Amino acid sequence: MKSNLINNYRMGGYLLIALGLINVRYQTGQSGVWAHSMTIIIPGAVVLLSTWIPSMVQVLNARASQVITLIVGVLLIAYAVIN
Repeated sequence: MKSNLINNYRMGGYLLIALGLINVRYQTGQSGVWAHSMTIIIPGAVVLLSTWIPSMVQVLNARASQVITLIVGVLLIAYAVIN
């Protein structure tokens, strides 16, 4: 069960990184594109890196962390799409 949960966190991190990089590519030439993209990429990288740190894995397994991460992830995905 916990392995599957960590896998979901990793996939979410990869998703945010990919969306940020896609945002850079398709918004090239617009002002502030790097700031907008880094707003998406950095949280994705933090979540992804957190899945390999044992003490952070325990934090990520908590129910409150799952809910907060899901809400923030959905908001970042929405930001990536409408930006």
